[in-house]
Amino acid sequence: MKTQTETFRGYGKLFDMTAQTAVECRFPEVETALSVQACARLAGAEAGNGEVRYYGRVHFSIVYEDADRRVCRAEKGVEFTAVARDERVFPAASARAIPAVENVSVRREGASVFVTALLGADIALFGEQSFEYLSGGDLVCRREPVHVLTAHLVSGTAEAEDDFEVGAIGDILQHSETVHLTSLVCGAGTFCVEGEVFVGVLAMKGEELVSFERLVPFRMEIPSEACSPACRAEANVSVADARLRAESDEEKGKCMLAVTLTLRADGCLYEEVAVDAVTDAFSRENRVALAFSDLVCEGAGETVRLTERVSGRAALSAPIDFSDTLQAVTMQRAEANLVHGEGGTRAEGVALATLLVRGADGSCRGVEISLPFSVAVQAERASVSVLACGMSARQREEGTIDAEVTLKFAVTERIRLNARFVAAAEAGEAVAETDSAVSVYIPRAGDGLWELAKRLNKSPEEVTASNPDLEFPIREGQRVIIYRKKSV
Repeated sequence: MKTQTETFRGYGKLFDMTAQTAVECRFPEVETALSVQACARLAGAEAGNGEVRYYGRVHFSIVYEDADRRVCRAEKGVEFTAVARDERVFPAASARAIPAVENVSVRREGASVFVTALLGADIALFGEQSFEYLSGGDLVCRREPVHVLTAHLVSGTAEAEDDFEVGAIGDILQHSETVHLTSLVCGAGTFCVEGEVFVGVLAMKGEELVSFERLVPFRMEIPSEACSPACRAEANVSVADARLRAESDEEKGKCMLAVTLTLRADGCLYEEVAVDAVTDAFSRENRVALAFSDLVCEGAGETVRLTERVSGRAALSAPIDFSDTLQAVTMQRAEANLVHGEGGTRAEGVALATLLVRGADGSCRGVEISLPFSVAVQAERASVSVLACGMSARQREEGTIDAEVTLKFAVTERIRLNARFVAAAEAGEAVAETDSAVSVYIPRAGDGLWELAKRLNKSPEEVTASNPDLEFPIREGQRVIIYRKKSV
C-alpha cells in the first residue's frame, strides 16, 4: 500500500515561560524612606541551549527624609542579567520577555538603606513549527481543512509628548509611568497600536508634598508585510525613556510641565491558516492502522475593555491617627487575576499606593495602602491587565483610611486551536470481500456519509451513487443498498 505525505512549515508561538530574579540597590545616608520605586527596562533576550538569557536595567528612585528632616530624592540604575531554564529552548528560537517589578522591599543596614526589587518576567518562545501529515495514496481519505495559527513578530518605536499646567511647584521628586492599551488594529500592511500612558508625579510645593497625574495618549503605526485585516494581534508597549521638564511662571504662580516619552512596542500578529489534511482513512483491500498527530496552537483574540470606580476600607502597612496630616497619594498601581466561580468570571486583585503623611512633630513618613477589588468581567479563557489612576484617600474615622480609585481593565481572549490529523498509515491483514451482487444494510441512526462509507468499506461516492435518495445524518429505519459488478 502506497501512501503520500506532505510537510507543513510555519512560524508560531511554541510555549511560554516565567522567571524571577532579585535586583538590589544601596542608598546611603537615608534617615526615613518615604516612597520607593523600581522600574525595569529590558535591553534584550536571547535563546540558547535549554535557557533564555534576558538582561536590562532597573531604575531605582527613593524619596526620603535626611537627618535634618529635609525631603530629598535619589536615583540609581542597576544592570541585571537573569536566566530562565527550560529544556525545550533551542538557539534558533526567538525569545520575547516582558519584565515587571512584582514587589519592592526596603531594609536598613547601619546608615544605609537597601532597596530590593523582585523582578518577574513572562517569556514567550517563537520558532519554526513543522509537521508531516498524510495527503493521499492507495486509500479512501477524508480530507478536511485543519486550522493552525502562524505568528509574525513586529516591533516599533515612537514618541509621545504632552504639556499641562499645574500649580506652582518646586522640585519634582519622583515620577512613574504605566502604559494602558486601548486599541490594536490590523490593517493592510500596517499594525496600529493606540493607548495612554498614566504619568504620576510627586513634587514639593513649599514645605508640602503634592502629587498629580496625567493620561498621555499615543498612537503607533508599525509597518508589516504580514499584517492584514484578518490577523489577530497582541502587543506590549513599554516606556523606554521618560523626560519631564518644568517651566515656572512665578508672577502667575503657575508651572507648565512638559512630558516626553519614548515608547517601544513589541507585537505579535496571528494568522489562521487552513491545511488540507487527511483526518481519517481506510483501505478497501486491507485493514489499516492509522497514526494520528495532535497540534495545539495558541494566540490572542478580541480584547474587552471596561472602566470601574471602586472604593472601600484600605489596609495599611503602619498605623495613623488624627494627628497625622494626609499630604499625597503616589506610586499608584494595581494587579489582578481572573477567577472563575459559580457566579461567572471576576477580575480580582488589589490597588496599591503610597500615602505620604506628616506627623504632629513635623516629620514625614510613607504608609503603604492596599484596596482589594472584585469586578465582574465577560471572559472564559483570557489574560487581564489593569491600570489604577485617580486614587484618593480620606481618614474619616481615626486610624482608618477610605480609598477610592478608577480601574481600567483590558481582558484579552486567549485563542486555542486543536488540530488532529493522520500522520501515517500502515497496512494490515487483507479484508475479505463479499461476493454477493447486492447487499442491503440497516445503518445506525445518526451516521454521516463518511461513517457509513467506512463501515461499508466503500468510498462515499459509491454509497451515494447506489443510494441517491439517502439523507444525512441517517434517520431511523433507512436502508442502504450496495451493488457489486460481477464479471462472467
